[in-house]
Amino acid sequence: MKERLGVGMVGYAFMGAAHSQAWRTAPHVFDLPLQPDMAVLCGRDGTAAQAAARRLGWAEAQTDWRTLIGRDDVQLIDVCTPGDSHAEIAIAALDAGQHVLCEKPLANTVAEAEAMAAAAARASARGVRSMIGFNYRRVPAIALARQLVPRLGQLRHVRASYLQDWLVDPAFPLTWRLEREHAGSGALGDLGAHIVDLAQYLTGELITGVSGLTTTFVTERPRPDGSGPGPVTVDDAALFSARLGAGIVASFEATRFATGRKNGLRIEVNGERGSLAFDLERLNELEFDDQTQELAGFRRVLVTEPTDPYVSAWWPPGHVLGWEHTFTHEVADLVSAISAGTDPAPSFADGLQVQRVLDAVQDSAEHESRWTAVPAA
Repeated sequence: MKERLGVGMVGYAFMGAAHSQAWRTAPHVFDLPLQPDMAVLCGRDGTAAQAAARRLGWAEAQTDWRTLIGRDDVQLIDVCTPGDSHAEIAIAALDAGQHVLCEKPLANTVAEAEAMAAAAARASARGVRSMIGFNYRRVPAIALARQLVPRLGQLRHVRASYLQDWLVDPAFPLTWRLEREHAGSGALGDLGAHIVDLAQYLTGELITGVSGLTTTFVTERPRPDGSGPGPVTVDDAALFSARLGAGIVASFEATRFATGRKNGLRIEVNGERGSLAFDLERLNELEFDDQTQELAGFRRVLVTEPTDPYVSAWWPPGHVLGWEHTFTHEVADLVSAISAGTDPAPSFADGLQVQRVLDAVQDSAEHESRWTAVPAA
């Protein structure tokens, strides 16, 4: 019998459903060293939380996340709430000796992220682990790209974009993602956090400075309760240029107004001896260019071989994986790290670094796109 890992999850909407599927699936696909037990789901609406617990596979439902802190049968807290509650929940859990998985972005402000990273460092010294959920690191093609980056030689360019269109309709309601007090920022934090993390993950270099602009196309939207329009207080789109270490230059675009784009994340890395490119809408493929070969130019690599990262746990070659598998891989890596007594990646310190970049972009945008340094750790 494997040692049990009791999990309590706070939040049960979009990310909660994705994380629930991962917790259900990971122990059936990977030979995990611990046995995850989906003990408690927590949400403010008791009736809805009970229904979600039954649907998603949780044994119990609660309405106050504080009841999860320090419970003997809960060793890990999975935070899937809006950003304004990340810091309070994660710090309380870590200080109580519970491991934490927290969705991105880490927090709504740099100060909150700093407090979370400090709590994670304190907890790590006591053997308590934490991880931020940048799930796109767990796409097999992205993990393979990380392995291939050294073949590119000196890196020169990164260009990254994350394009969606779910806010194009001005009649779309004013949800929490459109309110700064809950979300922290708009497309910048929601989408930009992912491509900032991927740029730093793939290159192994940190962003040192930015020049950015943001805009809000629809400034008012109908409130869901029918009480009339309310102000949109976050950005709809963000664009910025950046410098990374080792002399790398980069450009980033994040928007929820790219009509026709549903989940269009793309990142390309150019080096002196070749290039890599990934497109989330072709999740099982990687574009690779090797200038040392006689026939140069991008070629399509189908990342479904059992020798590719994560793939050996799944299907035969050519039987493709999907978006939801990234969360299963995330859970598998986290559980393995907890069992091994090692700190998983990406860490809260990595999340803090991304938060500092997002903050620098906002500051630049508020000051006529002036060049803004990203503070070093």
